[in-house]
Formats: sequence, structure tokens, C-alpha cells
Amino acid sequence: MKTIKKIIHIKLAVLSMLALTFTSCQDDFLEQENPNAPSTSTFWKTLEDLEYGLIGAYKNFGSTQNIRLIDDMSCSDLAWASGWQRPTNSNEYYLQIFNEASDAVNRKWHQNYRTIFSANQVIAACEKLIGTFNSEVEEERANQILAEARFIRGYMYFLLHNAYNEGAVVIKDKPSESEEDYSSPLQSAEKVKEFLLADLDFASKNLPISWANGHRGRVTAGAAVALMGQTAMYHGDFATAAEYFKRVINDYGYALTPDIGSNFTTRDELNEESIIEVVYSMDFKNNLGPWDSRDVANTSYHKRLTGVNGWWGAVAANWLILEYRNDAIDTADPRNVIITENPDGTTSQRFRSFSPRTSQSVALVDELDTPYYKNSNPEKGDLPGQVTNFNVKMTCFWRKHTNWDLGAVNEDALSPGKVRSGINERLLRLAEIYLQYAECQIELGNMDEAMKFINRVRRRAGVVLLGPVGTGEYPNNDHDNITYTPQTLMEHLRLKEYPLELSCEGDGDRNIDLRRWAKYGNYAIEDFKKKRFEELASRRYDALDHEVIMKDGTKVTRWGSIVVEVPENDPEVDVTWNEFQRAAENYNQTKAYWPVPNSEIIANGNLYNDIPADE
Repeated sequence: MKTIKKIIHIKLAVLSMLALTFTSCQDDFLEQENPNAPSTSTFWKTLEDLEYGLIGAYKNFGSTQNIRLIDDMSCSDLAWASGWQRPTNSNEYYLQIFNEASDAVNRKWHQNYRTIFSANQVIAACEKLIGTFNSEVEEERANQILAEARFIRGYMYFLLHNAYNEGAVVIKDKPSESEEDYSSPLQSAEKVKEFLLADLDFASKNLPISWANGHRGRVTAGAAVALMGQTAMYHGDFATAAEYFKRVINDYGYALTPDIGSNFTTRDELNEESIIEVVYSMDFKNNLGPWDSRDVANTSYHKRLTGVNGWWGAVAANWLILEYRNDAIDTADPRNVIITENPDGTTSQRFRSFSPRTSQSVALVDELDTPYYKNSNPEKGDLPGQVTNFNVKMTCFWRKHTNWDLGAVNEDALSPGKVRSGINERLLRLAEIYLQYAECQIELGNMDEAMKFINRVRRRAGVVLLGPVGTGEYPNNDHDNITYTPQTLMEHLRLKEYPLELSCEGDGDRNIDLRRWAKYGNYAIEDFKKKRFEELASRRYDALDHEVIMKDGTKVTRWGSIVVEVPENDPEVDVTWNEFQRAAENYNQTKAYWPVPNSEIIANGNLYNDIPADE
């Protein structure tokens, strides 16, 4: 978080000692009988010690292993796992054949618990020291540190509960001190939910609404309330969720940014829309190796998503590319009017080639208005089709998480010889809460309220609003002139609004949504995720060539660079572009969650002992 940017570089030695592994906090402890014993009895004596410990917890909180965005997307309907593999795809998450030995399954689990361990050290120390300080100011700060640590622990259990084993995971409520502590049984999903909600509730009551400059990016009360709302919604309690979401919307000072692009790159980080944001920086730790866990920059996301010298770790699915291409612009929005000066001094005007939301989320070959890695190819031009080949059936690249706006020749130029990026990871922002609040309102029968918040998101995105012409908060903007029913509005939210606004970001929302839409609410559809895969597997595609005019006037053909959907019996069907066939065959309820990893099963002899029943 922002604290990392501001103070981690001052305390490099501390970070190397605190909570990065399951070891003690000082070299002296290596001489003790149990090198895994926590340092609460000797190290934790002052408020400064608590601050040091909290830095370690935030450092672990910032690991991309906690989320595994690329692998999580590959498990959903949003991505073709790897562009290099067309027409075959061996990615186990995309194919829905992952198991307890899968790499991401193990790495995410252990990083989540590593973060919990570091938070537990701080929590135990706070509980020991609170009441012993000499001033009210110190006592207040110690309680605040406790709230920050409990938020971090609660959020890790939020992630575990929503990703693994139908929500039943191991609860660690204190630093492990003995072999027995390391071998704890699974707890029921309901117990885990109660535990994480207790942490978040404490955080919501003891964290500030915002932080002063120099500390911005730390966790806040509003973030805790937002997670409590999501937990309620993910379990079908839409009324309670709506109450939490309304508090987030009204009580904590959040607002949609005027430009949706403020949420995706290094520009405008920690803005008014951000609710949970992991802060990264390239200003420090330049001496470390490219994969050193002590680095405070982000690693690999940008390289796995960029269209310039990238690794193509998760390519947008064809259906999603088409949705972005067809995200209709609002012609009444002046942002969508492009005015150009002609050689004779006159001006011409036209509408944008794609919506602001599309142009800030993805790069398309026929984009005319938003540069892509500007000045990377100065003789040829700055637009995506001029900069990137769009070959091997790559018809779209993510802009999210990449440094396309900085004008670098490519991502490597930002940190030569290393894979580093300073782009913050936005895990939760207000637009998501708006859409989730709207979903709750549909379930509760309040269609006008749902339409209002969906249209607020769409208006910021620069696209046509939903509903009859001349209605709603913005009667002068373009509307699609459709009268929605609760069922059709829910379908729009699920298959268009959520993915267009939130794809390739967040903390696993899409897989949670695909799972819960089969179980909860008035509009639940049995086996929703499997049916979604089956429907997408039935679609057929072709690709059109596109001629690009370079800055110097030369013309270049980008072969097969514009995807189009065609009827199943169309002779132009490109069978190498069929998607989700194996996912449709392989997906079943055993793939709704990631399993408990085999490393935990092997190491934890008590894992399946005495699992308490829900009360």
C-alpha cells in the first residue's frame, strides 16, 4: 500500500527480518531452541516495534501470489489462457483440469497463510502491549495498528473462503508456536465466514475513513465495510449487502473518477474511486534480482498482458473482445467527439472509433484515437495497429496493468534486465460496488435504483445508457430505448456490464460470480458456470484482415486481426478459434473451488481431523 512506497525504503533491514517467512524476527532468535517461535515475548516492546511488524504484514499483503489474477481469469469465461498456444491450449486452469498439485493452487494458499502469519504476529503483540503505553496517543495508534492487522488477516480469509474447498479452510488466530499449531484441522465454511467477518467488523470500527498524505494506501474503514457487503452478497443475503454497499457509497468519500483510465495505470493512483489498492514502486530495491520477494515493485503482470514484447499469459476471450468492440458510444457525450484540423485550415469532426471504456481497457487494431506505447515506433505511428503486429490470431491486448501510457519502447525499457512495474493493483473500486449494489436492488425488486447505479457507471464509461429515451438521471444522454425486466437487466449485468467494466482486475470476482449465480437469488440458474462454458463453446468465429496506414503513408496488412462471430455452418468458420470446448466438457462442481493443496495435505497431519459442524 502507499505506506510501502513512503516508508519501506527507510526500513530495508526490518523488511528482510519481519514476517516474510515462517521464521523469527531477529537474527538472535536463530540461536533459540525453536527457530519458528514467534518473537512476541522479546521483540515486541514499543510502538515502533508494532510499526515495523505492520510493515512486514503490508509487504506480504502486497504479494501478487495472494490473488493469482492471471490463473484466476483463466478459470473463468474471460480469457483464453495463453495466446502462444492456439489452436491447442494446455493451460490446466482454462481446461478446468487443475488439481491439488497445481502450482497456483499451492502458491496462493501458502502466500495467503504467510500473510496471515505476519498479521497474527502484529495482532498478538498489540493485544499484549495495548494498555501499557504512557500516552493516549500511543494507545490510540496501537489500537489502529491492531485494526490494520486484523483487516489484513480478515481479507486473507475472505480470499481463502471464496477460493478454496467450498469455503472450509484452516483458521489461524495466533502465531504458531508449536508443531501442533502448524497442524490445525479445517474449519467449516460457516466458522471461517464468522471469523473473517469479526476481523472486518473490528477494522470497520477502528480504522480511519482516510489517511493523510504519506500514509495514503493503508487499509480503511470503508474497505472493511465493502468486504462485509460482498461477503453478505456472495451468500445470497442481498438486503444486508445493500445496506453495507449504501454505506460505502455515501459515508466514506468515494467517487467515480471522471476518466475510467485513471484506474488502470500509474496515472492517478490512489484516487477517489480506489477502495483497496496494493501500492508498488520502482523507486527502490533496484539492486535485487528480478524475482526477489523483497522487491517493492510489481512483477510479471504487465509482461503477461502487454502486446509489445509480452508473454501473453491471458488473452481476452473472443466473446469479450466482441463486447468491447460493440460497447456503443454515447453520441451526446462530448468526449466521444473527435475534432481534427484539415490541411486547409478547416476542421472536421467524427465520433470516437471505440468507447472510452474500451480504449482504456484493451488495444484493438483499428483504434484511431488512443495511442499505444507512444513513440515506440515514431516513423510508423503511435496507434495500436501501427505499433503491434496483431499476429497469430491476436486480435486484442489488455491495456490494464500495462505501461502503455508512458510511451516506453516496451515494458523492458522501464527496468532493463528485470521484470518490474510500478503499477498499483486495484483490488476493489467504487464502480464494482455500484454494480453490486445494483444487483442487490434487482434482487430486492427496486429496478429504478438498480438502473440508476448501472447508468452512473455507464455514463462515466462514455457509453449509451440503459432504458427508454429521455429517462433517468441523465435524460439528455443517449439511451438504448429498451424497457428492461428484472431478468433481462440481470442478464445484462452478468454478461455485459460486469465483464466490460471489471475484467482483468480485482481479486477473483468473476469466478465467485459464476459460481454464486447458480445458487443464490431469484434469478439463479442451475449449473450456471457449466452452461456458460457450453454456450460459449457453441460460438464460431472468423477473423478479418485490416489495412493499417502508417505515419509515413505506407500501408501494412494486419492479417486476421479483427474477430467476428459467424453462424455455426458458415464456410468461413475458423475451427482453430473455437473456445471453451474442453472447459465445457471438464467443468463440474468439483471445479467450483480450488482444492486444498497437496503441500498442505502432506504437511498437516491433522487437516481432516475433527472438522467442527456448523452450529
